[in-house]
Amino acid sequence: MPDQPSSHETHAHRPYLYRGEVAHDPWWLVRDPEAAEGPPEEGEDKHVILPLSVWQLSDKKHTTHAPWLTPDTELNPELVEMLQKAPLIAIEFPKFTDGRGYSLARLLRERYGYEGEIRAIGDVLVDQLFFMTRCGFDGLSLREDQWVEDALRNLHIFSRAYQPAVDVSEPLFRRRERERSPQDAEAYA
Repeated sequence: MPDQPSSHETHAHRPYLYRGEVAHDPWWLVRDPEAAEGPPEEGEDKHVILPLSVWQLSDKKHTTHAPWLTPDTELNPELVEMLQKAPLIAIEFPKFTDGRGYSLARLLRERYGYEGEIRAIGDVLVDQLFFMTRCGFDGLSLREDQWVEDALRNLHIFSRAYQPAVDVSEPLFRRRERERSPQDAEAYA
């Protein structure tokens, strides 16, 4: 009989990066709302990531419980106010081709000023990491088959980005204009 998937998904077997470095992950992702009490080990401080609807009902939503948002989450003012106090916000990528999570992260950072950890979870591949960090993700819980070495290399795969984003708010052409010497500026005038 095949093993049944656990209602608790630990990140111990999933490569985890925080702000560009390999890190220990104290958070447990709880996929089954019926099992929302935390990891199976008793006696330890339980930091759990819960589905948004379960997190909203939690009495520990500002300490040891964190929400996970699906890509179709609507960020209304009432929800944003609740999320501002969350210790972290996980955004799910159900498949790597679903880019709505990038928009959620960027909105949380730029429009709503969220300063806590925004974590990518789900089908997170090393090819996406550079762009995820540009959109405001600082926690990256990679898919189990991804290599940490590749992930670290891909975080810095491009030396410069043309477009403005969360990490660099000015487009490349503006930065180059500012960096030009006065003599170069006269030559182009």
